[in-house]
Amino acid sequence: MSPIALATLAFALILGSLLVGTLLRSKLPEHHLSGDSKEVIRLGTALIATLSAVVLALLFASVRTSYEQTSYYVSRVTADVTELDMLLEEYGPEAAPVRKALRDSIEPLINSIWRENAAAGGKQLAMLNPHGTSALYMLRQLKPRNDVESSLQARALQVSADLSQVRLILLAQPADLVSKPFAIVLVLWLMFIFATFSMSAKPNPTLTTVLCICVLSASAAIYLILELGMPFDGMMQVSNDELRRALSPL
Repeated sequence: MSPIALATLAFALILGSLLVGTLLRSKLPEHHLSGDSKEVIRLGTALIATLSAVVLALLFASVRTSYEQTSYYVSRVTADVTELDMLLEEYGPEAAPVRKALRDSIEPLINSIWRENAAAGGKQLAMLNPHGTSALYMLRQLKPRNDVESSLQARALQVSADLSQVRLILLAQPADLVSKPFAIVLVLWLMFIFATFSMSAKPNPTLTTVLCICVLSASAAIYLILELGMPFDGMMQVSNDELRRALSPL
């Protein structure tokens, strides 16, 4: 399910818990919601609210750090591709086929990482990997004629190796970084909290409006966490525009 669908489901469940709490208040005897019972309920709700706040903070910090790290890796891929093309251009006309192979590999690389078209992207990427067709293999086949070309080839091979390593890191990332048990437990805790809120006071328009806004805010926080946990999909995905524009046509 998409983050917005999951957040909507969480909103519906938490809002349903409000209705359940209101119904329970009308059914339970008054002494169950007053005196010592009310104090215990208040303390228990405060405990669960604290745990929920901690889990929310941990989840947000975790996915935000991962999102920023992913964004850094994408920027590094873009920089490596640009530097590699500059080195090949400086090498001379002999490196023109390598530069073309490098350009041909950009679109399949983007498709494989961003999963825009996983099947087609995988086929395209496989077509560029056999010996004699990949940019890295062609780069190794260059025959330097002087020390300058030797140093350019050595640097290009180093950049190409770094590029391959970062690419593998990006490909190895899971599609969803958010732990499902954490999210499920968090929603259950929020349902309990809002159910006790609606049990604690008689319903009125002001109270209902405030509680609905609180439910919407909690669902929005869950949505942000889920979106940040999917760096290559959704509305807040890491942009690939810079990588697409990294290399100008030959």
